[in-house]
This record gives sequence, structure tokens and C-alpha cells, in this order.
Amino acid sequence: MKKKIHPNYQKCMVTCACGNTFETHSTMPKIHVEICSQCHPFYTGKKKLVDSAGRIERFRRKYSKIKKS
Repeated sequence: MKKKIHPNYQKCMVTCACGNTFETHSTMPKIHVEICSQCHPFYTGKKKLVDSAGRIERFRRKYSKIKKS
């Protein structure tokens, strides 16, 4: 391997939007993420409710005004 062409592999602090922080190794000193294992629905078991019924009703109201030819 050639010398002095590879990035420095160092300790890295990862910070999530939820406030969770943990340490890992990377070529970057700090990483900011939007979602981590502490707040991700797959790992926490909490499901996010999707308002699909509301979207369907809005769609029907919007297109019920259009006259059929």
C-alpha cells in the first residue's frame, strides 16, 4: 500500500437528532444523523401511525366535485 494517501482512521462521535450520542471509528471526527437505533421504530417497537384514512377522504372530496362526462 502507498503511504500518505489514506485518510486518518480515528475515533468518531455520532450524534442523533433525538439527543443520543455514541462513539465509533471513522475517517470523520463527528457525524450527525437524523435517526438512530434508540429512536428508530424498527428497533423501539413503536409504530408510527399513518393517517391513510384522512388521505383517502381528502382524495374523495377533491375528486367528487369533478363531473363525469
